[in-house]
Amino acid sequence: MGDFGLIWIVLLLPVVGFLIQSLLGKRIAETAGKRVLGTIAVLPIALGFVVGLLLTQKLAGLSPDARSVVVPGFDWISVMGLRIPFEALVDPLSMTMVLIITGIGSLIHLYATGYMAEEKDYARFFTYLNLFVASMLMLVLGNNLALLFIGWEGVGLCSYLLIGFWYKDLNNSKAANKAFITNRIGDWGLTLGIFGIFALLAGNASQSSIADGRWLSYDTMLPALTKALAANPGMATVIGLLLFVGACGKSAQFPLYLWLPDAMAGPTPVSALIHAATMVTSGVVLLNRMHVVFEYSTVASAVIAGVGAFTALFAALVAFGQTDIKKVLAYSTVSQLGFMFVACGSGAYWAGMFHVTTHAFFKALLFLGSGAVIHAMAHNQDMRNYGGLQKYLKITFITMLTGYIAISGFAIPHVFGFAGYYSKEAIIGSALAGNHAVLGEGASEINVGVISGWVALFTAFLTACYMTRMTWLTFFGPERWRQIPVAVHHEHEEHEHEHSHEHVHHGAHDHGPDVHGFFYTDEEVAAREEHEHAHHELDGSHAPHEVPPSMWVPLALLAVASVFSGYFMEHDEAFYKWLYPNNLPILGEVSVHPHHVDLVMLSAIAAFGGLILGAAVYWKGLPKSEGWDLSKWNPLRKLAGNQFGYDAAMMTLVVEGGDGLGKLLWKGFDAGFVDGIVNGIGLLATSLGKGLRVLQTGLVRGYALLMVLGGLFIMGYFVYALNILGGVR
Repeated sequence: MGDFGLIWIVLLLPVVGFLIQSLLGKRIAETAGKRVLGTIAVLPIALGFVVGLLLTQKLAGLSPDARSVVVPGFDWISVMGLRIPFEALVDPLSMTMVLIITGIGSLIHLYATGYMAEEKDYARFFTYLNLFVASMLMLVLGNNLALLFIGWEGVGLCSYLLIGFWYKDLNNSKAANKAFITNRIGDWGLTLGIFGIFALLAGNASQSSIADGRWLSYDTMLPALTKALAANPGMATVIGLLLFVGACGKSAQFPLYLWLPDAMAGPTPVSALIHAATMVTSGVVLLNRMHVVFEYSTVASAVIAGVGAFTALFAALVAFGQTDIKKVLAYSTVSQLGFMFVACGSGAYWAGMFHVTTHAFFKALLFLGSGAVIHAMAHNQDMRNYGGLQKYLKITFITMLTGYIAISGFAIPHVFGFAGYYSKEAIIGSALAGNHAVLGEGASEINVGVISGWVALFTAFLTACYMTRMTWLTFFGPERWRQIPVAVHHEHEEHEHEHSHEHVHHGAHDHGPDVHGFFYTDEEVAAREEHEHAHHELDGSHAPHEVPPSMWVPLALLAVASVFSGYFMEHDEAFYKWLYPNNLPILGEVSVHPHHVDLVMLSAIAAFGGLILGAAVYWKGLPKSEGWDLSKWNPLRKLAGNQFGYDAAMMTLVVEGGDGLGKLLWKGFDAGFVDGIVNGIGLLATSLGKGLRVLQTGLVRGYALLMVLGGLFIMGYFVYALNILGGVR
C-alpha cells in the first residue's frame, strides 16, 4: 500500500465533516458562531485537496506503466464466488477527479460560508454538502463497479437534498423530485449494465482468469472484459448502450437532461458544485473508466457521439430563450456536457476529460459569479432587470468576464487561448478525424463522428453568442432595474422563511419551472402553498453592492484557472500524456490533434463570430423583442424559451400519461379482472357456506341421525365393493 494509503484520509475527511455538521453543527453555531462552523465545513475539503495534490505528485513520479495503484481496504462482500473488497484505485483518472472535487469543492464551500451566512439552517446545508463530496470521492476512487454505484447513488441522494434544501417552497421540492426520479431511469441502465458485465465474465469464467472472485474490480475486470468482448462483440453494444443510459441520467443528456435546468431552484453554491463541476461529469468519468466496452462497439460509440452533438446543439438553442441568468448557465452546462460526449463517442476519451477539467473552472466561476449578481440584485434572477452592473460589481464583472471569454473559446491563433479554446479544439478535431463513431460500410457508411464534429463547431459559435447575450444584458447597457414595471413580479431563488433576504416572485413570463405537479397530489400542493409569502419588489431605489471577500476570493482563483489551465494542460500534450501515458485507449490510430482542416482558424472564427454577433445585437441593452411584452417575442425564441415544448410534452406524457395509464390499469385490469377473480372466489365460498349452513341446526338428535346414516352409507359401500370384487374373481 505504501504512501498511497493516504488516499483513505482524502475519503474520510468529508465523512468526518459530515458527522460533525450533522451531530454537533447547530450547537457549534449557537455557541461558537457560524464563522467557526463554516471553517469546520471548509477545512476537511481543503485538507483533502492538499493530500490529493501530494498523492498526485507522487503518482506522476512513477513510470507510466506503474501509474495505477490499488490500495487495499477490507473484504466487504463475499458470496458464491463473488468477492467485492472495499479498495481504492489511485490512477491518473481518479486523481484528476479528486483534485477537481476537492479543489473546486473547497472554493465553493468557502463561497457558501458567505452566501449562506444568514441562513438559519446553516448546519444542515453543510451537512449535505460534505456528504455530497464524500459520495463523489467514493464514485471516482472506488476500485470496483459496486463502490462506484454506491457513490453514484450517494450523489443522487445529496443532489435531491440540496436542490430541495428550501423544502417549504413547492418549486424547490418539485425540482428535487424531478431530479431524483429522472436519475432513477439512468440508474436502471447502469444497474443492468453492471449485471451484464458480471454475467458475461461469469459465463466465460474459464477464459477470464479471475481467480480471486474480484469480478467487478477494475484491475482484474477490464483485462478480462477485453478478452470476453473480443470473443462476443455483440455484448459490447448491449452493455455499452446500458452504461450510456446511466451516463445520460447523471450527465443530463437528451432525453434525460430535463432535470438539470429545474435544479437551479436550489442555492447557487449547489448549482456550482453539483451541476457544474462534479456530479454532472460522473457520466463522462464512467465512459472513460469503461472505455474498453466502447472500443469494441462502433454502434454504441456512434450513439454517444450523436446524442452528445444533438444535446449540445439543442441546449444551446434553448439558452437563447431564457431570461433567468442561472437558467442560461444551466442550459450551457447541458450543452457543454454534450461536447464531452462527442469526445468520448469519437474515441477521444482524454479530450472529454480535458473539457471536464476546463469546464469545471469556468462554469463554477460563472455560477458563483451569477450568485454574486443575484446577491447584489436582492435575489432577482431575471436578466431583464439588470444592466450596467459593471459599475457596481467590479470584481464580479472582471471575473465573470474571464469565465465568459473562456467558455466562448476565445484565442489568438497559434499564440494563446483561454481554457475553453484548447479543450473544445481537441474535441472538435478528434471528432472530425472520424476514426471511430462509424456506422455501416462502403456506400452506406455514416461517419457520425465527423457529423458530430461539425455540429460541435457550430455549437461553439452559438455558445459565444448566448454567453455574450447574458454578459451584455447583465453588465452593460442602461440600468433597467430603475424602470421595472410596477405590476411585474419576478422569479425568486431563496425561501423567506429560511433566509433573511426578501425575494421576488416567479410570474408568467418565466419558462423554467415545472407547471405540473410532478407526483404531488392536489392536497399536497395546497398544503405547501400555505407557505407562500409576500415578495419584495426590486425598484429604482435599489443600490447593487459587491460581495464580501469570502465570495469574491473563490471567483478570483477560478478566473486565473480559467485563463491559464487550458494552455498548460495542452502544452506539449501534457494532459493527454498524464491521463493515458502509454497510448490512447481506442482501436486504431488517432493523433492527438488531427487537423484535417485548419481547425485553429475555424475555432477562432466560431468564437470571434459569436462574440461579435452577440455584441452587435445587445450592445444597446435589452431589445424590445426580448422585453416584458411576450407578444413581441420572436416565435422561435418563444419556442426556445419553452424548450421547444419537450419538457411540457414529457411531463404530460410521463406524469399525466402515467397517471392515466395507472388509472386505466387499475379500473380495467386490477378492479375488473383481478378483483373480479378474488371477489368471485369469495362469493363461491360464501355460497357454499350458506348451503352447508342449513345442515347446522344445533339439534343433537339431528346430528346423531346424520352420524347413523353416514355409518350405514359407509357399510353399504364396503359391502357393494366386496361383491363387485368377488364377482370379478
